[in-house]
Amino acid sequence: MRIAIDCDDAAFDFKDAIYEHLKSEGYDITDLKYSADHDCDYPDIAFNLAEKVADKTYDRGIIICGTGLGVAMMANKVPGAFAGTCHDTFAAERLAKSNDANIITMGARCIGVELGKMIVDAYMKSEFAGGGSTKKVERMRELEKTYMK
Repeated sequence: MRIAIDCDDAAFDFKDAIYEHLKSEGYDITDLKYSADHDCDYPDIAFNLAEKVADKTYDRGIIICGTGLGVAMMANKVPGAFAGTCHDTFAAERLAKSNDANIITMGARCIGVELGKMIVDAYMKSEFAGGGSTKKVERMRELEKTYMK
């Protein structure tokens, strides 16, 4: 599984800790560092990562900002990107198992690094479970096409 990670200026240290944690667990993870080469804020950072997940360059993405909310909103503007903000392990597990989301977002000003590691572990170890959620996920993807022109 190929993973992309990025953040805005509110979360550099947090992102670095998550990156190192996942790298040490053996994940194939790339730090996009979009803001290092671009004068930008979180909308551009989130959009860049979401495009790369939507086009299958990466299987999953992790975006971190102050709250995780703005980057989720922006990532969800990209067709094929399905992002959710998680600040606990149950939500992170359900993000994958029930919603088949390909991007998780977190807020560095909302949770600590150790909890962040547990959250990404729960997300990364979870796969879409199908079952009763299949119809709902298919409907999300169908409705998304309403605005894809």
